[in-house]
Amino acid sequence: MKLEKMTNGESGAVKRWYDDACGTALAMELVGERWSLLIVRELMFGPRRFGELKASLGGISANVLTQRLEGLERAHIVKRERLPPPANVQVYGLTAWGYQAEEPIKALGAWAARSPDHDPMLPLSAASMMLSLRTMIDVAAARAMPDMAVGFTFGPESFVARLECGDLPIVRGSAAVDVHFATTPRIMANLTYGKWPITEAEAAGELVFTGDRELAARFIDLFRLPTKAEVE
Repeated sequence: MKLEKMTNGESGAVKRWYDDACGTALAMELVGERWSLLIVRELMFGPRRFGELKASLGGISANVLTQRLEGLERAHIVKRERLPPPANVQVYGLTAWGYQAEEPIKALGAWAARSPDHDPMLPLSAASMMLSLRTMIDVAAARAMPDMAVGFTFGPESFVARLECGDLPIVRGSAAVDVHFATTPRIMANLTYGKWPITEAEAAGELVFTGDRELAARFIDLFRLPTKAEVE
């Protein structure tokens, strides 16, 4: 079968940066512009309003966000939706194919976290914190844990993570949980990766915790940042 070349003028075709048939080159053309991949990250836990996306991506302008969303729509990664009444507002969400970017994003994040230049103390969004849990979990240790539900509240954003046989699906929203952390993404990262004791965070007024403390400690112990790569 003869392969046919797609031109930029065809519907849905992305702008070509590279004269290269490699899928890695196409991936860069799809999400390689500044902010594009982070927009996909922010949508990984469900559709968001334009203002919510802008608030979670510190430093992005409304004009650039509009351009990137339009580009991701043309690439069939993002789609516009309208929430049913009473909300009745437009939101942006990932397509089914867009959601499949989670594994590459997790792999890229885990690889980059080994860089000597990675600074875990920089700001991070709620979605970034949640995706890091799905990336850095010790699956073998998690399989030995009992099933549990963990709730997170970061200001107006809430998530529920369910530890099930080593997997950790996470969704936006609230539900009955075994343990609950109400804090900021930055403090949650300190608890998870810096192993800041829950009691100390509470005493400092940085955390409101409810639930089984022993279970929470075991949950937190499932996550660690990777060791730094040796550089020549």
